[in-house]
Formats: sequence, structure tokens, C-alpha cells
Amino acid sequence: MRPLARDAGNGVSPRRRVLAGVLALVVLAAAAVVGVRLMRDAGPLVDPPARPDQDRPGPVLLVPGYGGSRGSLLRLAERIEATGRSATVLTLVGDGTGDLSAQVDVLDEAVDAALADGAPSVDIVGYSAGGVVTGLWIARDAAAAVKARRVVTLGAPLAGTSVAGVATVVAPDACPPACRQLAPGSAEIEELARDQVGEAVPWLSVWTADDETVTPPATAAQLPGTVQVQVQQVCPGARVPHGALPTDPAVTGLVVRALSTAPLDASASGGCAQLRAAS
Repeated sequence: MRPLARDAGNGVSPRRRVLAGVLALVVLAAAAVVGVRLMRDAGPLVDPPARPDQDRPGPVLLVPGYGGSRGSLLRLAERIEATGRSATVLTLVGDGTGDLSAQVDVLDEAVDAALADGAPSVDIVGYSAGGVVTGLWIARDAAAAVKARRVVTLGAPLAGTSVAGVATVVAPDACPPACRQLAPGSAEIEELARDQVGEAVPWLSVWTADDETVTPPATAAQLPGTVQVQVQQVCPGARVPHGALPTDPAVTGLVVRALSTAPLDASASGGCAQLRAAS
């Protein structure tokens, strides 16, 4: 039998060198598999932050809609305060028709101020465009799911509104920045969907079939992950236009219940009469 050829440099045959290399690769691969399994079994190195305690509600911040009028939300804030909660209607920058990012900054500052004062978390009620502002705040604050316990939106164009879309084409000079940002397909509306903000925080989306501002009306509920309630499903035959949402007794009852410690409920248990009585 002829002896294996030797490498003149180190006296090791080429065949043995190849075999040694293969064995080394096998050992490295096995070590990598074991390492991955150990890391997987050990779980994440950093635990995800704890969600706010649903049984320990903090203050409520109410975000006005397009135009920034606080009047429509003051009565709702008073009703919330009657339950023993603190409720503050925010004052938006300018007339509330400018860049929505400026309104997001107002909400961000109010949330941080409440937490700095010792609040365990906040609840946020966003009316109309105020709901979009709330969603953008959640999308842009990495800690929003830790800061906000619950969100309630009323007639919020969470998928945009065709009214704004038409205005951007027909009367662009009369459609300021916030108007353009509320059009379907805008960067802001796409941001809400892309960042899945409806799944970040327990969220009740209330809408009305009589909405003449958010069109089509059902788009106010088109945000995956939210609990969605149509006013007419709670109170059949009720006539509730967009502007009446913050003051309608049944809607107020829905808000008060959603801000309680009870789980969010899309079934409107108890019916219309009970909700109106709660308001």
C-alpha cells in the first residue's frame, strides 16, 4: 500500500488537512446551534416594559378636533370629573388647523407633565382629528404603551376622510396643512396603519352612521386592533351627527364606561337606556 502523500511544509497529508477542516466546521456549527437554543430557552435579555395597571386609572386628557375648539369637550370633561377623575381639555396650537405634528407635541407635553406629577398613566379621549393626533402620538412615542392606559376616539378619521381628500383637489387654498393630512392616503394616515397603533393600547373607537364630516362614516372605525362601536348599534334609530358626538348622552355613557376599570366592551351591554342614564 502506497503511503499518503505528505505536505512538504508541515508533514501532514492533504487528505488529513481537509478532514481536520471539516471536523472544525462541524464543531463550530454544533456550538452555534447550542448557543441559539440556550438564548431561546433563557428568554429575552430585557423584559418588555409593563403595561399600565388597568385597575389604577390616572387623569384623562381630551384632545379637540380640527379647528381646536374646546367647547364641545368641556361638558364631557365635566361628566368625567363627576366620576372622581381629573379631566383636562387640551388647547391646541393656533387654531388646530396647522401641521398635526404641532398638535402631537401638545399632547406629548401634557402626558409627560401628568406623569411627572405622579400619575400612574393617562387615559386619552380624542375627538375627530384629535383621534388622529392621539394615534400619531402613539406611533411616535416608543413608550406610549407604558404611558397611556386607554384611548377613546369619537368620530376620528382614522383612515382619513374623503371630505379632506376632495378639498385638497377642489379648493387647495382653503385646505390648510391639517386638512391635507386628514385626506385618505396622506403620510399621516398611512403612518397610523403602518405602525399598527390600534394594537398598542386598549382603544375604543366610537362612530356614527350620521357622520357628515368623516366620510364614509365607517372609516372612523377602520383601524385594526381597536374595539369599534357604532352609535346606532347601541341606540337604534338615534340621530347623532359628527358635531353631536361629544355631547350625546349615549356616547358619553360609552366614554365613561370605557374609562372605568371594566374591560372594553363592543357589545354595548346594558343597552341604550343604561348608557344614557350613566351620562
